Amino acid sequence: MIIQRQVSPATIAAYRDTFRLLFAFLAVTKKLAPAALDFADLDATTIGDFLTYLEAERGNSIRSRNARLAAIHSLFRFASFHHPEHADLISRVLSIPQKRFDRGIVEFLNREEVEAILSVPDRDTWLGRRNHALLTLAVQTGLRVAELTSLRRNDIDLSTGPHVRCLGKGRKRRSTPLTSGTVATLREWLKAHDAPPESPLFPSRHGTALSSDAVECLVRKYAAAAVSRCPSLAKRRVTPHVLRHSAAMFLREAGVDISVIALWLGHESIDSTQIYMHADLAIKQRARDRTNPLEITPNRYRLTDSLLAYLDAL
Repeated sequence: MIIQRQVSPATIAAYRDTFRLLFAFLAVTKKLAPAALDFADLDATTIGDFLTYLEAERGNSIRSRNARLAAIHSLFRFASFHHPEHADLISRVLSIPQKRFDRGIVEFLNREEVEAILSVPDRDTWLGRRNHALLTLAVQTGLRVAELTSLRRNDIDLSTGPHVRCLGKGRKRRSTPLTSGTVATLREWLKAHDAPPESPLFPSRHGTALSSDAVECLVRKYAAAAVSRCPSLAKRRVTPHVLRHSAAMFLREAGVDISVIALWLGHESIDSTQIYMHADLAIKQRARDRTNPLEITPNRYRLTDSLLAYLDAL
């Protein structure tokens, strides 16, 4: 995984956690130490029980369940080349399907709600200036939380054609243009916090990069504080990913083509961006307004055939 496939550290961490959970489950249910396990202890029934445990007892979502199964499938595909004597057991595990799940409409904020959140940080303090700059950049660019926390000062270019460079999902680099308002906010923040070019753009008090949990926490805190300014936020569950969705919806409202939004957000496929088409009720409203209502006179259906009338009366 690390040397041959060169997967990302995030993938390594996700697979590591999967097998920690699996081995702990087997230690409880089969009373077996992880080092004593053999392929016979990892049959399809056992893996199925583990997946059920994740959903029923740990409360994992179907997405999480499917991610754990993907890690297990990866191990068993590797094992299929090295242990052909267990081919039947391996094939049964590999045949365990991913679960289908309902895809809801994406949650996003309107401009009034975003402005209410951005007005909360106290820009007279170091912490407030940092958080205001982070939130402003998140809402305007739609960067993922991991992309935000990994930014360095030299990833920001505020000269002609201002933009931010980031290393996105799948280790794809992309540049996102910045608006004049975001440029002014970032200039204010960079002036207030002088540091080497390679240092984190949004550091903690100790100078290290913020964690994803820290960003989640500050977004929730400011969203809760903004309820007094914008009561509709009380019904919202605001996360960094909701800010990303909001950035995409602002682009959609401005008439930006969906393929450009996919490039903006760093999506692998335009299919991932179609969710914003479904969420944009204004597009559906305009489509309805362009159509003429059908002139249909309401009438009651009456059976004419005696056999159908007999069946209907049963």
